Amino acid sequence: MASHFLFISGGEIIIVFLVVLLLFGSKGLPGVAKGIGQGMREFRKATDDIKRELNNSTSDAMKDINEIRDEIQNDTREIVRNVKKNIDTE
Repeated sequence: MASHFLFISGGEIIIVFLVVLLLFGSKGLPGVAKGIGQGMREFRKATDDIKRELNNSTSDAMKDINEIRDEIQNDTREIVRNVKKNIDTE
């Protein structure tokens, strides 16, 4: 299991590497690696931007939810206090 990387075994990785080497040649391989690296960097940047936007938009909703929760808890405490008070007076 440890020899598998993304469901590809070691032999398959070597075959893929050889095919890439044959297609692009030894001089073109660094350019391909550079392009893949830039693509991965842009993808990571885009996902970070999406995460940041989601966090910003949900933070407002979470504030509203927390305010409502606090109001409900306060109202519940007040009702319990009143009920206990009425039970004690009887």
